[in-house]
Amino acid sequence: MEEVLKVRIKKEYAASLLEHLKNENAIEIIEEETGEIPEWQKDAVRKSLAQVESNPDLLQSWDEFKKKYKRSA
Repeated sequence: MEEVLKVRIKKEYAASLLEHLKNENAIEIIEEETGEIPEWQKDAVRKSLAQVESNPDLLQSWDEFKKKYKRSA
């Protein structure tokens, strides 16, 4: 039986229990990779922010957007 779970450890004794299970080869702890945001994506966000800053009238309120979306759906 193999199942992968994501766990948030809230108590110190839980971390100790997991470490014990790891030492008994009952579980394998897999570190989650935290990747960097690619530079091209950062540039795209910067470009979008610059467009909004230079043309704030292009933005819509959330209520306006919902009305427009409901009409087109």
